[in-house]
Amino acid sequence: MRLEFRGHDYKYAAEQMMLTLFPEERPQYDLPLTGEENGVCLTLTEGEGTLNARAELTWNGKHTTGTAQVPAVPAENSLLRDRACQKVLKLAFYRAGVEALGHEPPWGALTGVRPVKLPTRAMERGATPDEARRELEEVYRVSPGRAELAMDCAKASLAAKRSLKEDEVSLYIGIPFCPTRCAYCSFVSADVGRALKLLPPFLEVLLQEVDAAAAELKRAGYVVRSLYVGGGTPTTLSAEQLNVLLGRVGEKFDLSRCTEYTVEAGRPDTITAEKLAAIRNNGVQRVSVNPQTMQDHVLAAMGRAHTAADILKAFELVRASGIPCVNMDLIAGLPQDTPAGFRASLDQVLALEPENVTVHTLALKKGSRLMGDGSGEGPGLPTAEEVAEMLSYAWSALRAHGQVPYYLYRQKYMSGSFENVGWTKPGWESLYNICMMEELHTILSLGGGGVTKLVNPYTGRIERIANPKYPHEYVESLEKLRTGKRQAADFLAALREERH
Repeated sequence: MRLEFRGHDYKYAAEQMMLTLFPEERPQYDLPLTGEENGVCLTLTEGEGTLNARAELTWNGKHTTGTAQVPAVPAENSLLRDRACQKVLKLAFYRAGVEALGHEPPWGALTGVRPVKLPTRAMERGATPDEARRELEEVYRVSPGRAELAMDCAKASLAAKRSLKEDEVSLYIGIPFCPTRCAYCSFVSADVGRALKLLPPFLEVLLQEVDAAAAELKRAGYVVRSLYVGGGTPTTLSAEQLNVLLGRVGEKFDLSRCTEYTVEAGRPDTITAEKLAAIRNNGVQRVSVNPQTMQDHVLAAMGRAHTAADILKAFELVRASGIPCVNMDLIAGLPQDTPAGFRASLDQVLALEPENVTVHTLALKKGSRLMGDGSGEGPGLPTAEEVAEMLSYAWSALRAHGQVPYYLYRQKYMSGSFENVGWTKPGWESLYNICMMEELHTILSLGGGGVTKLVNPYTGRIERIANPKYPHEYVESLEKLRTGKRQAADFLAALREERH
């Protein structure tokens, strides 16, 4: 789709709305609009106290226009002004696009990955829950069902934020190894069958990064509130390796205020009683057993080397280990799955009574096998209508089973432009998941592919420091890792000074 801008250069905002309305399109900037090719001209002007946007769209021979207006924001407040400019441009584009398409997407004009931030900010400014919900539905055209999801998650986000203290951070440790690579996966993770020799040197460097991070966090005067070991698949490590790593974490970091400690066991074919004992003995209270589906033919289609029976055995091992909280993931929209198959999978998971259930929607990510050559949908993928049926059943079944939504996020190229939602039995919300998705405070990240997010609560600015993605790069980057941890500690120390 050809994009032309007048009075601004908000490319990212335009591209986000383009992907929401026309997910098959890609932006073109080097060709002028002719009035015949698919394209949009977005104009931004400032009136007396207002920002005004106009979108002139051509789509498959249709010509439509959308306009929007919001209160102007002074130029000196650059962050809020940028938000206002992007908002008015997106709304104008959205109105032109909906007129051309003849229907509205489930999340309306919202384009970002974190839609919960909108009602959360509204309520922090003094809006009532009803007012925040009306803004979602009336201004942003979010469907009633999605608005209800967002409001439930906004309430959980506000509760989590109230529980945080100024000198607390969350800690993430990334283990970028998996037993096999799933068809939908685009994460940078090494297949252990081919990269087994990298595990010992990776672990040795990670232990040194643990030492450096703990020392720097102590220097800055901060402690860990929630801790998440993810991947990849952390239980790709042996029981001995897990014990060494988790033992070093417990020895070096101040975990006296850590109220949640998660290890993503994930793949059932990596879970053993010995590994679970090592995890439990090091203070972990929450693990994941992620089936994604309970249909054996779908597991095979996505590249999993285990069966539904293996998932049940792994779940029994976790319950026997005494670890109190279990999360289970399912994915709506997997290849060769059907609404009936998804319903059967969810019913089997709910019968196990896990504390948390996360329902993802399949996202076709670059680098995944399902993405193929980009020429079309992967083989055997359910339609958007079928995915909607899966998610609708999940909402009703989970609520009927006493689970409530507590965090959600969206992704690019997601089937049907839907969402990923974490559900929980009340009282078992994952604080880390809320802090990470809603960016409530700093996340200090270690390990392969970890991205530290330095959150300034006073300005809303977020800085990122990325660790090397690939295991072979990570093991050669110890000094870079130490430097990153010093930078993070300097940022936190400066925040501490700002408070005092």
